[in-house]
Amino acid sequence: MYLQQPALTSAIGRGMEAHIHALLNPPSHTPLTPNSDWVRGKTLYFGTVHGELRPFAEHILPEHRSQNNHLLWDALAQIEPQIHAAKAKFGADRVGVIMGTSVSGADENIPLFQSVVNGSTWDSLPFAQQTQLHSDPADFVKQAYDLQGIAYGISTACTSGARALMSAARLLHLGLCDAVICGGVDTLSPLTINGFYSLEVLSGCLAQPFSANRDGINIGEAAAAFVLTRERVKHSLPLLGYGASSDAYHMSSPHPDGVGAVAAFQAALNHAQLSAQSIGWINLHGTGTRHNDQMESRAIAQVFGNNTPCTSTKTLTGHTLGAAGALEAALLWGVVSRQFNPQGKLPPQLGDGVRDDTLENIYLTDSNSYWREGRRVGASASFAFGGNNAVLIMGEDDA
Repeated sequence: MYLQQPALTSAIGRGMEAHIHALLNPPSHTPLTPNSDWVRGKTLYFGTVHGELRPFAEHILPEHRSQNNHLLWDALAQIEPQIHAAKAKFGADRVGVIMGTSVSGADENIPLFQSVVNGSTWDSLPFAQQTQLHSDPADFVKQAYDLQGIAYGISTACTSGARALMSAARLLHLGLCDAVICGGVDTLSPLTINGFYSLEVLSGCLAQPFSANRDGINIGEAAAAFVLTRERVKHSLPLLGYGASSDAYHMSSPHPDGVGAVAAFQAALNHAQLSAQSIGWINLHGTGTRHNDQMESRAIAQVFGNNTPCTSTKTLTGHTLGAAGALEAALLWGVVSRQFNPQGKLPPQLGDGVRDDTLENIYLTDSNSYWREGRRVGASASFAFGGNNAVLIMGEDDA
């Protein structure tokens, strides 16, 4: 299975070049911005996408015109030639769509909910049912490009985007599609932001994953999408393996010993038929919460030891929730790519650099970290509420 160059839009900017430049040459000022509008009485940092989004095409149906789909539409401009090429080669009925999201377009119904709270009836304003469906991003892409293949949504919290790529690979393996547009999208929402605030896991400043001074996460928004096919095309990279688990330890906290994370890592390695020593870089989930970083460092140490370079890229994007697994897979794609990363640099772990002696001593990257010589193979980890865990492995073909 081969992943073509992905589309990605986040607080960093638009496109692979902008993202890889920021990762490998961190800007002096964070892309995250303070905002006091989302949580009453609090000023917090968010990974907000800046600039005007490209206008919806005239043929897009009204029921798909949500802010969430607008962000996805903006990102998809980057891979439209790939989409059109897949449709022309395989036919509209053989191109599938799988998109992950957590909130979808539910915020479009906030005016109605507020109207009811203020004493009006439920029929005082239209109810946008389609836009709040978790399937709507996939339904939207199918309608936007006049596709006739399988289309559905995935909502497994912060693993949604990664799970979409896994499901796309399964559709190809089963022969149900010849190409699949897959990824994830989430926009900033009062629902998720205030939900995380109620859990007391939002950072009061900029998140610092794995630092002794870490105090939580920054929420972000993003869209990332791939075209996945069986055949290799120019500049594509193979999806070598993937693994998932569900330890169901707790509704919102990860298993403290990383049991589910270890299982997902091992399943991905087994699927890829690779050893842990084959992995040259891991894009960590790395949220910056006390519980996640403790669990994840234990899992990494158990599976990979302390010599595999690891980085959390959320310091530049924020935690983009349903989009995170796809966005971070796209960042892994760019870091692996010799086209976008010819020197083989690895993103440095940003933060204050204060080690937490209570964490396992995993190898966090710095400005002098590089891919080792030879084949580049990396992993991207995503962990979600309910003990839902996902790992993707991609890299270069075995020479």
